Amino acid sequence: MPDINLILMMIIFPFTILFMLWRPFGINETIPTSIGAFLVLILGIVPFTDVVDIFDIVSGAALTILSTIMMSIVLESIGFFRLIALNIVNRSNGSGVKLYIYILLLCFLMTMFFNNDGSILITTPIIIHIVSMLKLKPNQQIPYLLSGALIATAASAPIAVSNISNLIALEIVGLSLNNYIQMMFIPSMIAILVLAYLLYYYFKKDIPQKTRDISLIWKTQSLKYKYNHPLETSKPKEDVDWWLFKICIVTVVLTRASFFALTPFGIPLEAVGLIGAALLIFIRWYRTKIGIIDIFKKTPWHILLFAFNMYVLVYGLKNVGLNQYIVESLSGYIVDQPFNGSLIMGVLLTVMSNLFNNLPAVMIGTLSITEMGLDPHTLQVAYLANVLGSDIGALLTPVGTLATLIWMYILKSHSIHLSWGKYLKVTILIIPIALITGLLSLYFWVEWIF
Repeated sequence: MPDINLILMMIIFPFTILFMLWRPFGINETIPTSIGAFLVLILGIVPFTDVVDIFDIVSGAALTILSTIMMSIVLESIGFFRLIALNIVNRSNGSGVKLYIYILLLCFLMTMFFNNDGSILITTPIIIHIVSMLKLKPNQQIPYLLSGALIATAASAPIAVSNISNLIALEIVGLSLNNYIQMMFIPSMIAILVLAYLLYYYFKKDIPQKTRDISLIWKTQSLKYKYNHPLETSKPKEDVDWWLFKICIVTVVLTRASFFALTPFGIPLEAVGLIGAALLIFIRWYRTKIGIIDIFKKTPWHILLFAFNMYVLVYGLKNVGLNQYIVESLSGYIVDQPFNGSLIMGVLLTVMSNLFNNLPAVMIGTLSITEMGLDPHTLQVAYLANVLGSDIGALLTPVGTLATLIWMYILKSHSIHLSWGKYLKVTILIIPIALITGLLSLYFWVEWIF
């Protein structure tokens, strides 16, 4: 007779993920996950004695991500992203290909300096306004919008601090941030470059050779949107405070560098991130006398609760035997075989991510490999393959990542229709190639070169 906890978990988990992705009536994703986590705890599937341990695991990663979001809010408030967008259009000089390259670079760098969800929220409205302002046809808009979203999400793989699931898993396997960079940066960058090239090759016919003359555009009033956009040309031109811009950028860069320079000395990532965010907020106040009310209002504090809820649910799956099943089914193929570990875990995480989102998937995959009795080297390779599967393989469907779902929602809110069919028509051809390239690069880089 099946275990009652297994039956309950097989009901609670799918419904929680369904409502998290569906978000009826626009509810925050934290609400269904909170209900699911509460049920798992109250039913005893996850004992309350594990709550403190779970909070310790997720709190540091969540606070690190929150600190980067605070930084992005400060930069947005001083017009930084608006200036970047204006420069992208100006520097493209009427070339659709140059515009495409600059947009991909923008999306990549926004994720590297902040995080994947924040990058989507920042760059998607900018791209929408650019393609609308240039009056590109619908088929000409999709290359910029879809390619930008895929690159922004994939860009969370090279450094762990750009994705909350990567940070949580990093702590579980005991891999330092610097070691992660050394082992992962080159393979993931190869995968991202392959992804970018394949996207360009696929969309080459739709990318316009020439775009509208920017000098004419500034003379017209831009389209009206529900939200303010960084390129809103109807706004009066603002003077740029270059001192503030330069100091803020230096602060962001130094904070990012400190993640790698200070953590080897035992300084927590979240401490570095929060200090950097506080310093940026102080610099803005010193220069503009703007306080912190907007930071408190715009910072998604629910991320901490959301990460905790998801981990409780994953712990519930672990306690009813899912991890044991994965371990028993796959450990024989992975033990002492890094090549198999890379391919198997990368493909497994891709499948799980596209079934029920990459955040629970990477947690399940990471907990599973820690129970396989792997040697440290194979364990780390398998974990990094998990990351490639959850960051790049998860892009196969819109369900794979929260960032992609956010992107789809933003498009819909701006009356841009992109069906699942059109999305899959692109990703089904490109994502598997980029993923396999990344997984093979990971193995050969770690085994032969690193």
